[in-house]
Amino acid sequence: MLAIVLMMGLLLAPAIFNGFPIIFADTGGYLLRPIEGQLELGRSALYGAFLLAGLAFDFWPVVIVQAAVTCWIIVLTLRAFDLGERPAAALAVVLILTLASSLPWYVGQLMPDIFVPLCALALYLLAFRGRQLNGLEMLGLGAVVAFAMASHMAILAMALIVLVGFAALHCLPPGPALPRPGMVASSGAVGAGIVLALSSNLIITGVFGFTPGGPSFLFARLIQDGIIARYLHDRCPASGIRLCAFRRELPNNTDDWMGTGDSPLVKLGGWEQFEPEAKYIIHDTLRRYPYAHLAAAVRDTITQLVTLRTGDGITADNNWHAEWVFREHAPHALKLYYRSAQSCTALHFTAINALQVPVALLATAVLPFLFVLLLRRRLAAAMFVLTMMMALLANAAICGVFAGPGSRYQSRLVPVAILAVMVGVWVLRGPTDRLPQSRAAGEP
Repeated sequence: MLAIVLMMGLLLAPAIFNGFPIIFADTGGYLLRPIEGQLELGRSALYGAFLLAGLAFDFWPVVIVQAAVTCWIIVLTLRAFDLGERPAAALAVVLILTLASSLPWYVGQLMPDIFVPLCALALYLLAFRGRQLNGLEMLGLGAVVAFAMASHMAILAMALIVLVGFAALHCLPPGPALPRPGMVASSGAVGAGIVLALSSNLIITGVFGFTPGGPSFLFARLIQDGIIARYLHDRCPASGIRLCAFRRELPNNTDDWMGTGDSPLVKLGGWEQFEPEAKYIIHDTLRRYPYAHLAAAVRDTITQLVTLRTGDGITADNNWHAEWVFREHAPHALKLYYRSAQSCTALHFTAINALQVPVALLATAVLPFLFVLLLRRRLAAAMFVLTMMMALLANAAICGVFAGPGSRYQSRLVPVAILAVMVGVWVLRGPTDRLPQSRAAGEP
C-alpha cells in the first residue's frame, strides 16, 4: 500500500507542483458537452461527464482516479512478468516513467489522453494474460478499454486496429509456437467500447452516434499538406463548390483553418454546415490524386512517430476557452487555476524534453530489435513488445493522417515503448519461455 501511495504521488507530481490539475485548450470543450447536452467536434460527452463529476472538488478526483487506474494497470503488467509482487521494483518502474517519460503530465491533465496508453496495455493483458487474471481484473480492464474508446475517437480507432492485428496473429498457420491472443476478452472489450460510445452520446446528448469530427479534421490535414489548394487550383471556378470563393484566403495549416475567427471555415458557416462539402471534396481528391494522398499519409505517419515533445499546448495563452468555461460553470476552480504555475507560465519543458525526447525516440527505435531478440526465447514478452509496436504505429497513422503530426498525439502513448523496453530487458535475463505447439490461445 505504501508503494501504491508513493507511485500515485509520483504520477501526480506535476499536478501537485502546478497547484491545480493541468488543463488544455480542449478541456472546456469536454466539460461543456454534458452541460449543454450537445455533441461537438472531437469532444467526448462521456469524458465531459467524468470531468463534471469532479467539478465540486475542483477536478482533483478526476486526476486521482486517473493516477489510480494507471498504477493498477502498470502493476498488472509487471505482475505478468513476475514483477508484480515486488513493490520496490514497481515503484522503480514508475519513478523511471515519471522522470523519463510524459506519463505524469497526462495523468494529471484534464484530458482523455492518459487513456491512450492505458487502453494499449489493457488490450495486451486481455488478449495474452487472461489465464493470470481473475474475473474482477478482466472486467476492470474491459471497462478501462470501453471507457477509453468512448472518451476519444482516436482511441477507438487504435483499439480496432490493434484488434485486427490480434485477429491476424490468431489466424496464423501452424508453425512457430507463438502465443495466440485470446480473442473473446479483447474483442468483447472493444465491442463494449463501441456500444458505450454510442449509448453515452445518446444518454447525455440525445444523439445516437459517434463523436463527430473525422471528416473535418481530415479536411484540415489535407489543407496543411497542400492537396486542397491543388484541388481548388484545378477545379475553381466550379459550380457547387463554395470554398472556391475563398481559395485565396486558404490557410496553410490545420490550426488556422480550425481555430481562428476569420478562417474561411467560419465564413462558410462552421464545421457542421461545411461538412457535406468537405466530404465531397475529400472523396473527389481521393479519386483525382490517389498517389498524393498515399504519399502524404505515409509521410505524416512517419513524422508523427518521431514528433513527441512533452508539454505541447500546456501554455496559459492557449487556454482562453477553458478559462471562459470555468468562469461560467466552475468559478472556484478558475480562481485556483489562476494561482497555478501553468497560469503564471511557470511550467517549462526545455530541460524535461532534453531528457524525455531522446529516451522516447530511442525506446521507439529499439522495439523492433527487442522484438526479434525476444522472439527467439521469450515469447510472452515478445507479444507484449509487438502489441505496443502495433499501438504506436496505429496511433501515429490515425493522428498523422486525420489531424496532421503533433507532439501531443504521440507523446501521450510513447511511455508504453519505454515500459516495453524495461520489461524486455528484464525478461531477457530470465529463463526461456518458448511454448509447445499445443499451448492454448491467450496463454503466455
